Amino acid sequence: MTDPERLPPPPFWRARYFAFDVLPRRPDLDPIEIKRIVARPEARIVQPDGRVRLHGYSETLGRFLRVALLSDGVTVHNAFPDDQYTP
Repeated sequence: MTDPERLPPPPFWRARYFAFDVLPRRPDLDPIEIKRIVARPEARIVQPDGRVRLHGYSETLGRFLRVALLSDGVTVHNAFPDDQYTP
């Protein structure tokens, strides 16, 4: 059975919220960079609720991105520049 709130690749597993609310409002986000950060994050933090925060550098934005995954560890829920992150 498929989760109706989860959309399959390409480019990666993502929540409907990310696909229909986040990406349209943030056209500067590059799905290829998000996919790279999910595959090889610079930092990975598991939150108490099970969601996962990943950080990686975006060459196109010239900043670090935070990519938030659902508790399954693969579905992208959100992504945004994170100026508070320091490597």
